[in-house]
Amino acid sequence: MARSSRPNPSARHHSPLVTVPLITFLAVMLAACGFFVIGRLDGRHWSFFDCAYMTVITFTTVGYGEVLPGFDTADGARGYTIAVLVVGYLIILWGFSQIVAELVEGRLADLLGERRNMRAIEQMRSHYIVVGLGETGTHVVREMVQTRRDVVVVERDRARIDAGLQGLDVPFLVGDAEEDATLLAAGVKRAAGVVACLPEDKDNLYVVLSARQLNPELRIVARGVHEQSIPKMVKAGADVVVAPNQIGGLRIASEMIRPHVTGFLDLMLRAKDQVIRMEEVTVSSDSRLVGKQLEDSGIQQETNLLVLATRAAGAEEFVYNPRPDHRIEAGMALVVLGRAEDAQRLREMTT
Repeated sequence: MARSSRPNPSARHHSPLVTVPLITFLAVMLAACGFFVIGRLDGRHWSFFDCAYMTVITFTTVGYGEVLPGFDTADGARGYTIAVLVVGYLIILWGFSQIVAELVEGRLADLLGERRNMRAIEQMRSHYIVVGLGETGTHVVREMVQTRRDVVVVERDRARIDAGLQGLDVPFLVGDAEEDATLLAAGVKRAAGVVACLPEDKDNLYVVLSARQLNPELRIVARGVHEQSIPKMVKAGADVVVAPNQIGGLRIASEMIRPHVTGFLDLMLRAKDQVIRMEEVTVSSDSRLVGKQLEDSGIQQETNLLVLATRAAGAEEFVYNPRPDHRIEAGMALVVLGRAEDAQRLREMTT
């Protein structure tokens, strides 16, 4: 996948657009001091402004002539002018090259980054589109990356992209997801799902409506702050609306009444050495697991995953802690616990 085309601003060197004028100004002042000292040593009372003016016309080679009275007879003046002319000319050439390189390379990097992004997105299938890269969207993207899902970010604010995707190899689009063209460019017709994480409920509602019209088969999950917005988003096409306030309240209650459970989940989610998750895997009709009992399927032996529950195709209820003789069927969803890479191995077994 394509990496962010613009580096982290905090890691960049000072821009030539700042350093070149500063160095040029310091060089002019230093050279003017030299003219001023030469004049004083020769008994000339040249003003510092005239010395600075002499330095500038020497640096720029405009050829106005010698503006300091008695300059032609002052000891060492012309030799010093030759040195100032050479050094000034080199500084101007260096500064010009630095500024041109900054402008050309910066624009070229942006263009190359945009092309890499588009190529990566065009090759994606069954990926996930995350709209909005605020605090919620950033956590969604990082979880997608950790669990090895292909994800595309859509965000209208480039600064949020640079901050939120720092250190991540994730393709992105800078644009407004409320426009159909942006969602189409993100591959919405080939995507498996869309996550709407914009700050305002009305914006998420519009994204849900647009995404559902463009791809009726999508799974759409939206963020809903206000309770009255949730039924509207569901009616517009969202499969699930997650209310942060409700989730936060449940978490606070869980910390109080079941601290060991929440502690276990926290350690599972925050472990840095390995990514352990509860995953969902659907068994396809062509899978070699169809018709086999769990004990004969090889799931635990080959993937070291723990099957927590199953759900038959079209069923409403889950079968929790299925017995070893529980038979696997086509279209069945398996809820498993284990490492992300082992879950990926199970997906390959179930396709």
